[in-house]
Amino acid sequence: MTLVLRNVRPWGGDAADVTLDGGVIAAVGPVTAAGAAPAGAAAGPASGPAAGAEVVEGRGRILLPSFSDVHVHLDSTLLGLPFRPHTGAPGVWNMMLNDRQNWRGAEASVAERATLTLGAMIERGTTRVRSYAQVDVDAGLERFEGVLAAREAHSDRADVAVIAFPQAGLLREAGSVDVLEEALKLGADVVGGIDPCALDRDPVRHLDIVFGLAEKYTLPVDIHLHEPGQLGLFSAQLILERTKALGMQGLVTISHGYGLADLPAGQLQELIDQMAALDVSMATIAPAGAPLPLQQLAAAGVRVGLGQDGQRDYWSPYGNADMLDRTWQLAFTSKFRADELIEHCVAVATIGGSSVIDPQARRLASVADRPGTSVGDPAELVLVEGDTVTAAVMDRLPGRTVIHRGRVVADGLQLV
Repeated sequence: MTLVLRNVRPWGGDAADVTLDGGVIAAVGPVTAAGAAPAGAAAGPASGPAAGAEVVEGRGRILLPSFSDVHVHLDSTLLGLPFRPHTGAPGVWNMMLNDRQNWRGAEASVAERATLTLGAMIERGTTRVRSYAQVDVDAGLERFEGVLAAREAHSDRADVAVIAFPQAGLLREAGSVDVLEEALKLGADVVGGIDPCALDRDPVRHLDIVFGLAEKYTLPVDIHLHEPGQLGLFSAQLILERTKALGMQGLVTISHGYGLADLPAGQLQELIDQMAALDVSMATIAPAGAPLPLQQLAAAGVRVGLGQDGQRDYWSPYGNADMLDRTWQLAFTSKFRADELIEHCVAVATIGGSSVIDPQARRLASVADRPGTSVGDPAELVLVEGDTVTAAVMDRLPGRTVIHRGRVVADGLQLV
């Protein structure tokens, strides 16, 4: 099917008609009047759209690459359910225990909650997702299977990669490694890890397991790194050593990386250069107080993506399925004011994230790079309202049309 987006503004630029065909952008040409032949399509009747092409009226909206949420916990979401006060105590282990005590008491199953939240994410412009699914001796595979069910329910609306994630660590409870490996056998796309020093307190053994399973099942790795300062640097360096030793360049992601914000300038730049050399990517949730050095990472060529983390769950009351909101948060916590830098946050939330999920995908070349809406680019797109791209981030209006593989999958915050 050929789809024509009439009168849209790629990255907020000049108005154009954009033709989608075969899952990619086939043509970008001048705006045509209703009934005229858009670029790349045969002429149709004077009173209707071009023959064989479906037309979406852009109404002068901004055309962007669709969002890529590369760090979301669909298995823990409580969106759509009655609001719950936050009850967790500080610390990863304490928060995990609080979640463990409560997650089964929700009014809906993991599959139902994950499906609802994923649908809401799609409605707001996300078509590429990398979601964690907690696997441990408490949950077994129940949460993992719930995320798989959500992926299947929206298989024609979004691409979803699932990370088998040992939220409780791998060494503190007998049987944890077995559950993780069972999830890999059942089709997990990524091997997860978490805080090798602070949580499991044995970084060598933890990373032996994570990278050993990744090598055995030929899968990429994604490791949560909440550890501060020098401890975080130490764990990051161990992860880089494993990446190099196993030839896993392009297949490893460090999520959060809160400790980077604490490092002296020289150590930070050295670590960033090492990450760039080994093509290790980063995923951020735009945290308060510990923002990633986005400009340094971009200058070095490190792939960076954005995600919403947990969404209104037992870890945090924040998150609303809207990556445009999270993009605003990324700009705000980074203390960006200039349009170029705010637009870079949009680029990170869209193309940057897609390159974290797929290292073969188009990458951001610099802070000023704005790919994703030219001929040959994937037809993963979203139309948003706004005078400029920065205005769209500031206002976050509801008039959105979401396109996956060249087909409209949501419009006006409703699934199609």
